[in-house]
Amino acid sequence: MNDCIHECYLEAGKIAAKIRKEAACRIKEDVPLLDVAQYVENRIESLGAKPAFPCNISLNEIASHYTPQDDAPRFQKGDVVKIDIGVHVEGYIADTASTVEVETKNHGRLIAACEEALEKAIASVKDRAKTGTIGRIIEETIKKQGFNPVNDLTGHSLERYKLHAGITIPNYKSFFSHEIKKDMVFAIEPFATYGKGNIRHGKPHIFAINKAKGKIAEEIQEKFGALPFTPRWIPQINTKDVKGLREYFELIEADGQIVAQAEHTVIVNEEGCDVITR
Repeated sequence: MNDCIHECYLEAGKIAAKIRKEAACRIKEDVPLLDVAQYVENRIESLGAKPAFPCNISLNEIASHYTPQDDAPRFQKGDVVKIDIGVHVEGYIADTASTVEVETKNHGRLIAACEEALEKAIASVKDRAKTGTIGRIIEETIKKQGFNPVNDLTGHSLERYKLHAGITIPNYKSFFSHEIKKDMVFAIEPFATYGKGNIRHGKPHIFAINKAKGKIAEEIQEKFGALPFTPRWIPQINTKDVKGLREYFELIEADGQIVAQAEHTVIVNEEGCDVITR
């Protein structure tokens, strides 16, 4: 990885970490979810970067892929909030997430299990490590604390303008494994739940253009490329009129049980990895 690319990743990670911490402080009872999402996205722009995807604010049993629209709710006391932020600098992406409990402390062990699993996973990353080994570490750590990993959700490799670049890091021991190599970039994101860890799909609130079909799709692709977007970013366009859309459905724990998440982006080196979203 050349110095210019490395600096872009470091800058994206620095911005993402800063805003993740700022956003967590804004999550309070009766605050609209939309206010926090717009704060995050506007703050990214103000710091000289761009959102790599719409700010995800997923509550309770919703594990991921919810971003608020104009009719979004307000935070309520007791909510378990996953805030997931993506930042890119010249297409080089940093992806990070944390879990915040709104004015209660009922789910601290669940949240801590995710954070511990993330740290142990990071400690195992190095040149030629196996993704299956990392997944086993995540699963064992979460189960040791009495919870289950969300098996259907994974960490993922990152490349320029590619949020999911082809290699996954499972949250469980998998027989399918990839060897990771120096200079690869990964988002590692354990999810833990009280439930069995299976996922059902909800509604789509986030979209991407897989292959532009028609003038409207081409206009959207010119603006966002292959990166995800939300309808509230393009209020003048009805997504129902757009052909060739990929839909990101809400990912919901199938038993309706609360989910926690923790996530960092790392750059692999020979002896370990650099965590760019601390």
